[in-house]
Amino acid sequence: MSLSDTATKADTNTNTTIDPVSFREALGHFASGITIITTQVDDEPIGFTCQSFYSVSMNPPLVSFSVKASSFSYPKIRHAERFAVNILSSEQSHVSNQFAMRGADKWQGIDWQLSPLGNPVINDSLHWLDCEIHAEHPAGDHLIVIGEVKGLNLDVEGAARPLLYFKGKYEGLAGEEE
Repeated sequence: MSLSDTATKADTNTNTTIDPVSFREALGHFASGITIITTQVDDEPIGFTCQSFYSVSMNPPLVSFSVKASSFSYPKIRHAERFAVNILSSEQSHVSNQFAMRGADKWQGIDWQLSPLGNPVINDSLHWLDCEIHAEHPAGDHLIVIGEVKGLNLDVEGAARPLLYFKGKYEGLAGEEE
């Protein structure tokens, strides 16, 4: 069966209403890395946990993340017109959890410094990318934000492993639970 045959068969057997819980569960079977998107406005560090991050283009160097349109943090990032992507290591699940909370001091106990563009970069992250907002696109209940990478920190000598998220929990590269 070809891909077009599969698509035709799927089109005739699908229900037009997708159950949000089933949709979320299906997407949970796609492993993703965990990042913290950060900026600073008026000496206030801003950040949130984001797993919907990916590369877009090599030339120019573009990356993208998705954020809820109702996000409390993102309007501040939009105002700053810049952000950092902190790619978390497998040792930083507590950081991911802390930045996923609403209404808490996300920065309590977090060691960080400013990037060349003035964005908070979290110490001990695998890598970070310093970006300027390139474009923003509405997409359902989210926004797709594209950033142009202006700088980065790449620790190629480090032995740390990435923090992954799969089926609703943190995982290691070899399927070892974190």
